Amino acid sequence: MKSNHLLPLGIGLLALSMTHVAMAETAAEAEANILVTGRTDLGLNLPSETGSRLGLTPLELPASIATIDGAAIRARGDMTVVEAVSRAPGVTAIANPGNGNTALSMRGFTGQGSVLQLVDGIRLFPTAGTITFPTDPWNVERIEVLSGPSSVLYGQGALGGAINIVTKKPDEPQRVDVEASYGSQDTAHLAAGIGGPLTDSIGYRFDASYRRSDGWVDRGQSESLSLSGAIRFTPSDSFSLTLRGDYGDIKPMEYFGTPLIDGQIDDRNKRRNYNVGDANMHFRDDRLTLTAEWQVSDSIALTNAVYRLSNKRRWYNLESYCWIGADGDCPNGYGGGTPGQIYRADNLGIIHDTRQLGDQANARISTQLGGSMSNDLVLGFDVNHIKLDYSHNFAFANQSNEVDPFVFDPGTMENRADTLPRYLTRTTEWSVFAEDRLKISDQFSLVGGFRYEEDRVKRRNFFYDSNGNITGEVNAFPNGMTQRELDNFTWRAGAVYQPTPTLSFYGQYSTGVDPLGTLTTFTTNATQFYFTNAKGDQIEAGVKASFLDGKGSATLAVYKIVKKDLVAQRTPTSPVEQIGQQSSKGIEAAIALALPGGLSIDANGTVLDAEYDDYISGGTNYSGNTPPDVPETAANLWLTWQGLGGIRAQAGLRYVGKRYSDTANNFRVPAYAVVDASLSYAFTDNVAVDL
Repeated sequence: MKSNHLLPLGIGLLALSMTHVAMAETAAEAEANILVTGRTDLGLNLPSETGSRLGLTPLELPASIATIDGAAIRARGDMTVVEAVSRAPGVTAIANPGNGNTALSMRGFTGQGSVLQLVDGIRLFPTAGTITFPTDPWNVERIEVLSGPSSVLYGQGALGGAINIVTKKPDEPQRVDVEASYGSQDTAHLAAGIGGPLTDSIGYRFDASYRRSDGWVDRGQSESLSLSGAIRFTPSDSFSLTLRGDYGDIKPMEYFGTPLIDGQIDDRNKRRNYNVGDANMHFRDDRLTLTAEWQVSDSIALTNAVYRLSNKRRWYNLESYCWIGADGDCPNGYGGGTPGQIYRADNLGIIHDTRQLGDQANARISTQLGGSMSNDLVLGFDVNHIKLDYSHNFAFANQSNEVDPFVFDPGTMENRADTLPRYLTRTTEWSVFAEDRLKISDQFSLVGGFRYEEDRVKRRNFFYDSNGNITGEVNAFPNGMTQRELDNFTWRAGAVYQPTPTLSFYGQYSTGVDPLGTLTTFTTNATQFYFTNAKGDQIEAGVKASFLDGKGSATLAVYKIVKKDLVAQRTPTSPVEQIGQQSSKGIEAAIALALPGGLSIDANGTVLDAEYDDYISGGTNYSGNTPPDVPETAANLWLTWQGLGGIRAQAGLRYVGKRYSDTANNFRVPAYAVVDASLSYAFTDNVAVDL
């Protein structure tokens, strides 16, 4: 079944949901029935695992922290993690197939190199700007968003912020969750989860989610399977050991966009898919984690997590298209074509095979200093080793042809067999970090921290003869060197003033670093080989408040971030240097209210000014331009009415302002809005139907 909706991201979805079916119901569980849409206090009074390793709440932290509750994500019908997290203040999606459909923009900085992604506090290392795990929100307990530089906590690549996906843990008491849904474009979802105690000392949680859709374009099929399970062993009140496994198998829609005709979206071709008929994209990820937590005493706690993550990804696509104008040219530089045709090019074959092994440990020490003074200190380390085997057919990706915009044979991909191993890298990262909070009084505290990190990358290239046989291996780095080493020291310091326990004023200075590319696929360019990571810093101030006896909360933050050491070239013949700079300054606000009559409101918005302060590339001056993929306005609104007789109505609005797709700001992507609406009826506390 094909849908004719013009706004496919905002279509209604018919869902039958049977969640929280309790086998041993308690009063607390009865409150967590199907109609609960999550917290309405912005999570200000709950400890944040992302904003600090000290167990502090957002009210106690000099930083911007947003929490999106997993129950709210599922009640709103968000089908991906990107959909869910882009409802947080200042977070917008820039997802596309090349970055794994997961890249984000925050505070004027974009992509996997500037917005770090974590799972249960563990850093994910991107490959060529790509992360594909996790995407399904079914097994998400909550998503926490830390805005601004977070390298002190999590390492390089976090100048815009960090997103931490916290997964569901073993439950008490035992319960079963089930959801089945069907909607437009043959979109279907079937999911189930079960958790509870096996014995007094062993608990478990297992979840599975399957999704499929025909999509909103020709040959737009997609499907995914997500599996997760955890077993927790708690032999005493002070010690626990949790083994967790996650698996994702994703076949996303093999679609790379529709070219404009005469600069406009044309109704005649807006659902055409210009990819080849045998295109293929497939992402497979699995992760295993063993976490030990030991409360040694009232003042000392130890945590250690050992993990393994593997990713196998492949792309076989014809990815570039443009409409040929009356002069025979099109915007991608192709000339001499047939006017009125679509030019297709870039038959790319790419394969990622990565394995990440790591260990993360920390010790938390709490000390009472006398009177109201106290100190909390965290000391820890990270160690990671990433193996990457990278295959591609770039030397042969020359397939090109012209097709009719409206009726054409998609054809098949050429040079698929030339997608061969081209290089491998071995990346070793280790770091030590510390974080401290000195509580001087009930009203005033100081929070600071530092991180020292070293990264070592080894790379080896492979070359082939015309028969596909390896003719030799070469070290990729210049001057006979076998590896590249980078080191960084980052720190932050801030203060929090709480005139009352529910009101906080804060200020913070923090530093961070971004890689010039992707650490695990380090450049082989001899000129850039000696460059360092780009460095940045942020000044931020804000206020947070909880009011109306916890039924309302609000946050306001203002900030300025400066990123230095961008690679620039003053003239076409000048040397490439790290002399560029960009900056971003803005304001973010959020409010949540639970009003009488069953009405609740969640709203947030951001306005920012991002620009290149000093940036020249190839002799062209881009200073004053807005960096690509950065919308300078964004807002979210969500209304929920919990009526009588088991009725619930919801409505949402997401607005994203205009942005540019190129450094020269010649190509503007217009602003857009997405509208959501739903109506639910609960037959019991545990069974409901949603439209």
